[in-house]
Amino acid sequence: MQGKKILVTGGTGQVARPVAEALAPDNEVWCLGRFGDPDARKALEERGARTVTWDMAADGLEDLPRDFTHVLHSAVHRGDGRDFEETARVNAVGTARLMTHCSSAEAFLYVSSGVIYHRADSTHRYREGDPLGGAAPWLPTYPIAKLSAEGVVRGLAEALSLPAVTARLNIAYGPYGHGGMPMILFDQMRRGQPCAVPREGQNYCNLLHTDDVVRQVPLLWDAARVPARVVNWGGDEEVGVTDLLGYMSALTGVPVVLERGDHSRETAVFDHEVRRGLIGGCSVGWRSGIARTLAEMFEEYRDRIERYADEHAAGMSE
Repeated sequence: MQGKKILVTGGTGQVARPVAEALAPDNEVWCLGRFGDPDARKALEERGARTVTWDMAADGLEDLPRDFTHVLHSAVHRGDGRDFEETARVNAVGTARLMTHCSSAEAFLYVSSGVIYHRADSTHRYREGDPLGGAAPWLPTYPIAKLSAEGVVRGLAEALSLPAVTARLNIAYGPYGHGGMPMILFDQMRRGQPCAVPREGQNYCNLLHTDDVVRQVPLLWDAARVPARVVNWGGDEEVGVTDLLGYMSALTGVPVVLERGDHSRETAVFDHEVRRGLIGGCSVGWRSGIARTLAEMFEEYRDRIERYADEHAAGMSE
């Protein structure tokens, strides 16, 4: 992708930052965010992105140009877990302002979440047409944040004739920010803290490495249309979170303590028929992606991780 004028919100997040850094050398990239992490802001600017402080809850867009060709909106006001009204207002109004400001764009991509699906049993593979109304006991306002913004994207895509696509993200991870859910769990392991898992069985998800995020965002822009399109966005492989914890333990030698109970963070598995039909498959397998990310973010374990990978590669070839 070259020669485009791109606006990215949520500048330091797991999706926005790697995309902005990858596209900035060949495009004019503007990156909006609160930038609580000055190192992340510096890294973006060193790659050539223009950074602008923007709080979706309070700031307007009057000082920004309007001639962006592509928009990636991943900023979110998650809420405090209690104030549903304010959470819905901030996300709906912020998204509406952004779409109206960029109404002449070629494509608008909104990053939503699988948290909005109404929970079925743990083996269900969620499709884009499944019932909505998800619950997140770990942050009850989060589903309404995404649902309210999705509604705005649907409405304004048609009202403004702005080609749009909503990508419902599963779990993105990689060597940016906190690293995503897998690296948060590994940090708990390092600290000797137990990791919550279901009382029976395990939670499953589709891990999506940032290499695939970066490669697929331009393809998702190409898929934008009026009416707005909705697509599940996650990795090809179904990964058990308990299996993930065991693999990270094997890679690093850090023991994992499982806390079985009723309050683990639920994850979901997606049906990816629509995504594969639109933009194809993923390129990074979850085991190699997790190993690479751990080695990059936790350098003290790099040698052990590399030895483990070499030994198991040799075993597989015998």
